[in-house]
Amino acid sequence: MFAGRGRGKIRPPRRNILNSGEVDFEQDWKSLSSSLREIHTKNASTLSFEELYRNAYKLVLKKKGEPLYNKVKEFEQDWLTHEVRTRILDELPSSLQAAHNGAQLSAGERREAGEKLLRSLKLAWEDHNICMNMTTDVLMYMDRVYCSDNRKPSIFTASMGQFRDYVLRTPLPDHESLTIASLLYRVILDQIQMDRDGDIVNTALLRSCAYMLEGLYETEDEQEQYKLYITSFEPEFLAASEEYYRSEGESLVAKGDASNFCRHARQAAMNEEDRCRSTLSTLTAPKIKLVVENELVRRNLPEMISLESTGVRYMLDNDRLPDLEMVYELSSWVDPKKEELKKAVQKRIVAQGDEINAAAKETSDAQLVKPTKADPERGDEAGKPAAEKPINQQTVAAIKWVDDVLQLKDKYDHILEKAFQADQGLQTGFTRSFSDFINSFERSSEYLSLFFDENMKKGIKGKTETEVDTLLDKGITLLRYISDKDMFERYYKKHLSRRLLMKRSVSMDAERQMISKMKMEVGNTFTQRIESMFRDMALSADLTTSYKKHVRDLGDADSQRAELDVNVLTATMWPLDAMGPSRREEGGKPNCIFPPEIDRIKQSFEKFYLDKHSGRQLTWQGNMGTADLRAYFADMKSTKKTRELNVSTYCMVILLLFNDLPPGNFLTYEEIQARTNIPDNELMRNLQSVAVAPKTRILVKEPMSKDVKRDDKFYFNERFTSQFQRIKVGVVASGNKVEDRDERQETEKRVDLERGQTIEAAIVRTMKQRKELKHQQLITEVIQQLTARFSPDVNLLKKKIESLIEREYLERVGDINKPAYRYMA
Repeated sequence: MFAGRGRGKIRPPRRNILNSGEVDFEQDWKSLSSSLREIHTKNASTLSFEELYRNAYKLVLKKKGEPLYNKVKEFEQDWLTHEVRTRILDELPSSLQAAHNGAQLSAGERREAGEKLLRSLKLAWEDHNICMNMTTDVLMYMDRVYCSDNRKPSIFTASMGQFRDYVLRTPLPDHESLTIASLLYRVILDQIQMDRDGDIVNTALLRSCAYMLEGLYETEDEQEQYKLYITSFEPEFLAASEEYYRSEGESLVAKGDASNFCRHARQAAMNEEDRCRSTLSTLTAPKIKLVVENELVRRNLPEMISLESTGVRYMLDNDRLPDLEMVYELSSWVDPKKEELKKAVQKRIVAQGDEINAAAKETSDAQLVKPTKADPERGDEAGKPAAEKPINQQTVAAIKWVDDVLQLKDKYDHILEKAFQADQGLQTGFTRSFSDFINSFERSSEYLSLFFDENMKKGIKGKTETEVDTLLDKGITLLRYISDKDMFERYYKKHLSRRLLMKRSVSMDAERQMISKMKMEVGNTFTQRIESMFRDMALSADLTTSYKKHVRDLGDADSQRAELDVNVLTATMWPLDAMGPSRREEGGKPNCIFPPEIDRIKQSFEKFYLDKHSGRQLTWQGNMGTADLRAYFADMKSTKKTRELNVSTYCMVILLLFNDLPPGNFLTYEEIQARTNIPDNELMRNLQSVAVAPKTRILVKEPMSKDVKRDDKFYFNERFTSQFQRIKVGVVASGNKVEDRDERQETEKRVDLERGQTIEAAIVRTMKQRKELKHQQLITEVIQQLTARFSPDVNLLKKKIESLIEREYLERVGDINKPAYRYMA
C-alpha cells in the first residue's frame, strides 16, 4: 500500500545546461513520454532517471513548464482511459451488472464477484500510485517551480484527480447511470452486510479500497472534509446502516426479550467500532455509533424498558444486575439523564413500597387479641419483666414495616452501585421514590420511632459497636425520607421518655449516639428538646443525691422511711400528654392519692426542691414510676418468708392498702379506686398484674377470671409462694403500642396545633427581619424555613397570616390584587 510520494536522490544538472541554446520541446517530450510509458508498463529498469530529470529540468528552465505540465496530464488521462479503465471493465464480472438489473445471486456468488472488482481496483490504484511517485521524482523541478509559481496542483495531485474522474466516475458501457464508483460502493456495502450477517469477507481487501477512497479528494486543494470517502461513500454507508438497524430494531422488539435486545445493541456498537478500525475508516466510527444509538437504541429502548415480562421490572425483581448494567449503558448513550430508566425504576420502587405499606396497614387494621386480658393459665414468669415478653402483632407489623423498607433500600443501593455506577441522577430519583411511598403511609413516623424503641431496648444487645452504628445509620436513612419530622419527633420523645424513666435502654451511649446522628441529619433545632430530656435525667440524678444527703443531715429517726429516687422533668420538654392519662380520662379528679407514709416523703421532697427553685410547680406522674417493696408471706415454703417485689408506683399504692386490712378481709374494686383515685384503665391493668397472672398473684380475686370487674373482691394472698427472692411484677400492657384510631387523631390534632404555632412564629420572625414583603415572597420564605421540619399547608399559612393581621402583628399594604404585608412593631 502506498501512502505518499517518493523522493529519489537525483544529482543536480551540470552548469553547462544553463548556457545551452533553445530546446526542441517536441523532441524532448517524445523522449520523456516514451519513458513515462515504460514506467507505467513496469519496464523502467533500463531508464536513466538522472537524464529524465535533466530533460524535464531543462524544459522548465526554458519556460516550457506549461506545455510540459499539460502534456503530462494528457498522457495520464489517455493512459487511465484506454489502459486502466479498459482493463477494469474487461475484468468486471457480468454478475455484478446482472445483480444491478435485479438478478438474484447467492451470498457466495456476490462475495466472489465483489472481491474480483475490489481486487481489480486495488491493483489499479496501487499501480497508479507507484507510477505517479516515480513520475513525480522525474518532474520534481516542475512541481517546485512551475506549479508553485502558477498555483497549479502538483502532477501527483492532478493525476489522483484524473484517476477519480476517468476511472471511478466514468459510466459503464450500456449503463449510463452506473459508474465504477457507484458499483464499488454497492459492492462494499454488500460485503459489509454479509459481514453483519456472520459471513466471512476479505476485510483487508475492503480496507484497501476504503484507503483508496480516503486518498482521493473532490477538489485539488485536498481538504480533509472533501475526501471522496467522506463525500461519496460514507453517506451511502450511513444511510444503508440506518435502514439496517431500523429493521433490526423492529425484529428485536417483536421478540420481546429486553435482555437479548441489550446484548445485541451493545454488541452491534462494538462490532461497528471494530469494523471501522479494521475494514473501513476510523473517520466513520463516531458517525456509525450515532446511527446505532439513534436507530437501534433510541427508537426501541423505552419499549424494551417497559416490557412487563422481560423489562426493567423483571430485571429488578430478579436481581439481574448484568442486564440492568446493559440497560444503564444503553440509556447513557441516548439520554445523559436516563429519564426512561429512572421512571421505570422509580415506578417499581413506589409499587414495592406501596405493597409494604398495604401489608402493614392490613395487619394494623386486623382484629387482634387484646393484651389487656391477662391469661391466668400462662402469665408472666416470676422475676421476668413483661417488657421481655413477645410484643404484640401491631408492634411486630411496625418493626417489620421498617425492616422491609430497609431491605428494599439495601436492594436498590446495591443495584445503584453495581449496575448504575452510582449515578447521581438516578440516586436522586431513588430518594424521591422512597420519600413518596414512605410519606404516603400515615404511620411511617410512628413505626420508625417504634423501630428505634425496640432496638434501643433489646435489639442492640450483644451487638458490636460497628453493628450498632450500622443499625442506627439505617434508621437515620429512613428519617431522611420522612417529610413530617415533627410527627416523628413527637413519637420518638414519647418512646424515649419511657425508656429513660423505666430504665429500659440497653445502652445510654447508643442513645446519645442516636441523638448525635439525628443532629447531623436534621439539625440542632430538631434535637434540642430531646437533648433537654437527657439533661433532666442527669440533673435528677444529682438532685436525688442531694436530697438523700439532706435527709441524712436532718437525722430522721424513722428507720422504716422509704428511699426516694426522683426524676424531675421539664414540662415543656417532655411529652407528658403522651406519657399518662389526660384530664379528660381522669374526669377532672385530683391526682393519685398516695399512702400517708409515701405522702410524707413526697411533701418532704417538694419542700426541699421548692426551697431551691421557688416559683416552680411539681406534678407527680404516678403512672411512670416504680417501687421496691418487701412483703411477708406466712405460708412461704422457704425459711425466709419475705420477698422483694418490684412493682409500678400505682401497684405500690394498691398493695399498701392491704397493710391495714385484717387477715381474711377484702377490698372491692370500687373501694380501691375511691382510696387511690387511680384512673380506671391504669387500675385494671395493675390489678390484673398482681391478682390474675399466676406467677405474680400477690392478691386473690373473687370471682377468678381474666377480666377485672367493678364488683370484684380482692384479698391479700398469704399463701403466695415463689422460689425467687426478688420478683418483678410487670404491668399488663395497656394495649397495642401502636396508636389506635382515636389516639392517632388526638396526636394529629396536637401536632396540627403545634404546627400552627410554628407557622405563626416563622411568619413573625420573617416579617420582623424583612419589615415588608409581598404575599408570594412571604409564603415562599416561610415554606423554605419549615420544609426541613414538615410540609406546610399553604391554606393554613394564609389563615395564620389573616390571624396575625387581626391581632395587629401585620398590616396589609399596596394593591389588593398584589397583596403585601408590613410588620407592626
